[in-house]
Amino acid sequence: MTKQYALGAFFGTERDELVSQIPHAARLGMQVVEAGPGLAILKLPYRDELIGDPVRGVVFGGAITTLLDQALGLAVSCSLEDLRPIATLDLRIDYLRPAQPHLDLIGKAECYKVTRNVAFARAVAYERDIADPFATSLATFMLSSTSESAFAKALDDYVGKTK
Repeated sequence: MTKQYALGAFFGTERDELVSQIPHAARLGMQVVEAGPGLAILKLPYRDELIGDPVRGVVFGGAITTLLDQALGLAVSCSLEDLRPIATLDLRIDYLRPAQPHLDLIGKAECYKVTRNVAFARAVAYERDIADPFATSLATFMLSSTSESAFAKALDDYVGKTK
């Protein structure tokens, strides 16, 4: 039997509706590169307003944290059979080096384990080559028992507007 995913209709490339419904992600200009079963790859396009260190031109760490948290959360949502609210319980980010200035940043996340109440995910952030990440991350997410997800409602509203 094939597993059915709540977000299965949105799997594929360039499905920005998966982030455009989240105000903070939309404000930062995040884009979906790819979404699939337990997978999310997001891009944060480089913009001067994201610079945290004007001398070196390095992106602010908070924007990187948001990119990884968003990618991790989307990977978890993409692993669920029914879309329900999730919340970040624990987020660890290891910054391996500064991100290179003037380059788009990519966050690739995978959800590797889902239990009844908690999901576990890992991610890397890189600019040019995934083999040379500037940050890695591990996270756990609480899975709500309710099916009343604000994200699901926003997606439903989006789908209704596009019909």
